[in-house]
Amino acid sequence: MREIRSLKKWVEDYEKVKQHRDDLSVLIEFLKAGEITEAEVAAHFDQTQRLMEDIEFRNMLSDEGDPLSAVLQITAGAGGTESCDWAQMLLRMYLMWAEKNKFKVRELNHQSGDVVGIKTVTIEINGEFGFGWLKGENGVHRLVRISPFDSNAKRHTSFASVYAYPLVDNSIEIIVNPADVTWETMRASGAGGQNVNKVETAVRLRHHPTGIMIENSETRSQLENKNKAMQLLKSQLYEIELQKKLSARDEIEASKKKIEWGSQIRNYVMHPYKLVKDVRTQTESNDVDGVLNGGIDPFLKSYLMLTGQKN
Repeated sequence: MREIRSLKKWVEDYEKVKQHRDDLSVLIEFLKAGEITEAEVAAHFDQTQRLMEDIEFRNMLSDEGDPLSAVLQITAGAGGTESCDWAQMLLRMYLMWAEKNKFKVRELNHQSGDVVGIKTVTIEINGEFGFGWLKGENGVHRLVRISPFDSNAKRHTSFASVYAYPLVDNSIEIIVNPADVTWETMRASGAGGQNVNKVETAVRLRHHPTGIMIENSETRSQLENKNKAMQLLKSQLYEIELQKKLSARDEIEASKKKIEWGSQIRNYVMHPYKLVKDVRTQTESNDVDGVLNGGIDPFLKSYLMLTGQKN
């Protein structure tokens, strides 16, 4: 049914663009006859162009796995308190982006920083093409600013890593050998009811062949958390297989370098000037506040166009 809906959407959008193009030809004839203004023709042309661009961008989301929801893991890097605060800022950026684009979000795991912010957080961004849009966010994000935690008002550089992978559903079968997995239980950290803090409901899964470790503390049910952790493991294994098929696993691994200098994919500079720049696509924006408020579409689209051209 999902595949049928997707195909139906392609046909509907094609028909819409075709109708707009035909209407544009008629409007040009009306303009020549002096019956309408150039501004009316220009407005219709802009609308037609936007529809065309939307179809082109969706064509960039045609890789296997792109239609699936995304799991996003944000981890603070070198920099202590500064980086934990930066990881919190990145989380807010993605949450605001998801809200603007009508995605549903669930928090799967959360480890608070010692002073402020977060050490690591895992969220599920649920909706069609969630992974397709966010797959280019893999890597290290670097922030330069005057630190609010430094009484001397010095400039600080902070790092955080983002790892996005597709959330597998029932249509994808991934087999995990039980002998390859070990489980640990622990108390959930952070605020919550008495049961959350006193009973070991949080789980940690280790997959020995790959070294993948999953932590989940989403619910008060240990069984539900185990089931979700297994789904996340299968999702990461699926992402690994996707990258093998695309012969791009080396690029993903290269983006997961040590979370510090020289490994970033995007720089967010708040001092001495304001600039967000993606080092892969060279896309820039001077509206740092707008980007941190979820306005990351230009960066997502430029990455999709870059990888689409490579393919």
